[in-house]
Amino acid sequence: MAQPNPLTTPPPGADTQVVPGHVEHTEAHSGAFPPFETSGFLAQLIWLALAFGLLYYLMDKIALPRIQSILHARAERLRADLDQAQAMKAEADAAGVAFETALRDAQGKARDIAQTTRNDLAAEAEVKRKALEEQLNAKLSASEATIRTRTEAAMGNVRSIAGEAASAIVERLTGQAPDRASLDRALDATAH
Repeated sequence: MAQPNPLTTPPPGADTQVVPGHVEHTEAHSGAFPPFETSGFLAQLIWLALAFGLLYYLMDKIALPRIQSILHARAERLRADLDQAQAMKAEADAAGVAFETALRDAQGKARDIAQTTRNDLAAEAEVKRKALEEQLNAKLSASEATIRTRTEAAMGNVRSIAGEAASAIVERLTGQAPDRASLDRALDATAH
């Protein structure tokens, strides 16, 4: 068996009749809508004035000063944050200018160092080139002197070889060896 629900079941002795889905009050309402009854206007106006006065006092002395202090603190914080942001922006701009200046100076110094290094290396290479040229010129002079002495030695040998060959040819053709003085005269005449 189902138990009665205390939310929907009226207590015993209540002057209501239980109709499924409908509750009906037996006591009758009299008159008009209560706020519009003229008998209670004065009391309602007094309570309205008291409530309005109390709310006005609470708003004037408690709520509005708190709201005003909050808005003032917020405005001060915003102003301080904006000032701080402006100061930071000015610092960042100054740092950016300093960075650009330092970068330009560093690039100029790097160019100067590179140019100095290039000039030093070119001068060093020029000194080495001149030293090598001097060494090569000295070797070339020594080689030319050696070639000259060997050429003179070879030319001296050519004269003696030519003299021996001419003597051999004359001896073969004539059957007798030519004398040394006539052979030297003939070689001198052909050398000029």
